[in-house]
Amino acid sequence: MGCSNLKKFSHITIPSVRYTLMNSLFVCFTLAFTDFGAPKVLGGNYNVLATDIYKQVAGQFNMNMGAVVGTLLLIPALLSFGVDRITSRKSSDTISSKASPLKIKDSGIRDGVFYAVCGGVAFCLIVLVAVLFIGAFTEYYPYNMGFTLKNFQFNGSTGGIASFANSIWMSLLTAVFGTVFVFLYAAFIERSKCSSKMKGIGKLFSSVPLALPGMVIGLSFIFFFNSRSNPLNFIYGTVVILVLANMVHFYSVPFVTASSALKKLDREYENVADSMKIPQWKTFLRVTVPLSLPAILEIFLYYFMNSMVTVSAVVFLYSAKFKIASIAITHMEEAGDIAQAAAMSLLILAVNITARGLYEFLVYRIRKKNQARETGELPQREYAPEQKFRQAAFARK
Repeated sequence: MGCSNLKKFSHITIPSVRYTLMNSLFVCFTLAFTDFGAPKVLGGNYNVLATDIYKQVAGQFNMNMGAVVGTLLLIPALLSFGVDRITSRKSSDTISSKASPLKIKDSGIRDGVFYAVCGGVAFCLIVLVAVLFIGAFTEYYPYNMGFTLKNFQFNGSTGGIASFANSIWMSLLTAVFGTVFVFLYAAFIERSKCSSKMKGIGKLFSSVPLALPGMVIGLSFIFFFNSRSNPLNFIYGTVVILVLANMVHFYSVPFVTASSALKKLDREYENVADSMKIPQWKTFLRVTVPLSLPAILEIFLYYFMNSMVTVSAVVFLYSAKFKIASIAITHMEEAGDIAQAAAMSLLILAVNITARGLYEFLVYRIRKKNQARETGELPQREYAPEQKFRQAAFARK
C-alpha cells in the first residue's frame, strides 16, 4: 500500500505491543521504587521508602513502623501486578497474517547508527566494570594510583573473605533446592492430570512473588519466624532462612522458564507411559528431566546469580555469624572502605561470570549432542529412554 516504515511502526507495531509496553513501564517503575542497594550506597541524604524501612528496623528497632512503610512499599507493586494480569489477557488480541521471513535491506547509514548506539551502551557497561578493577587494585583512588593487592585482605569486622564463602554456599543451596522445587511444582501444574481450576490457582500463586519487593519478604519472614511460638523459630538466623527468602523472592521467573519448557514436550509421553504401565516418577526422571535439562540449568543459574547479588531480601535476615558478601559490601561502604567494597564486588562478578561460562558450555554440549543424535552422526543407544518414548509417541500418532 506504499506505507512508509515510520507509518508502519506507529500504526501497526506500536498498537499491537501497547499492552507489553505498558506492562514494561510498570515493571521498571516497581523495580526502581523498591530498589534498596543503589539508594543505600549512592542516595546520600535522599531518602526513599526502601532505605527508610532499613533505618526503622535496623537502626531504631521500630518493627511496627517498618511494617507500615513496608505496606506502603507493597501498594505500587500490587498495582503493577494487577496491570500485568489485565494486560496479559488483552495482549492475546493480536494482528495476524500469513507469516513470511523478514528480509532486511542493506543500509550502511542505518547499520552505522545502530552500531554506534549499541557500542555506546556496551561502553557504559564496560566502564562500570573497569571502575571496579581500578578501585580494587589501586592504593587509594584517585589520589594514589599505585597497584596493590591489599584491598583483597578484607577486614574481619565487615565480614571478610568468610562472607564471600558464605555467599557461594548460600547461593548453591538456593540454586539446588530452588531448582528442584520449581521444576517439580511446574511439572505438577503442566503435566499432571489435576483439574484446570487447580492449575489456574497454582499459576496465579506462582506469579505473586513477582509483585513482592525483597524488603517486604524480609520483613514478613522476621514477623513469622521470629515468633517464639513458631515451631520453625530454630531456623531464624541460619542459612536456611536466607535460602527460603531467596527461593520465594526469585521464584516467579524460574517457574515461567520451567513451565515454558514443559509445555514444549509432547503430551504423548505420559500416554505412552500409561500404556506401557511405567510409573510416573520413572517417566519424569528418565524422560522429562533429560529433555528439559537446558531449562533446568537456566533455572539453576538464575537462582545462583541473583542470590549472589541480592541485598533487599536478606538485609533483615542475616546473622552476625553468617554474613554474606552483598551485605558486607554495604557495611564496607558505610565504614568508608570503598576499595575493599570494590574488591568484594569484583569477586562476586568473577564468580557470576564463571557460572555463566559453565552454563553456556554445558548448554552448548547438550545441544550439539542432540543435533548429532538427530542427524545420525551420533549412534542412538537402544536403551535411551527418551528415544524409546519418542518412537512410541510417534507410533501412537
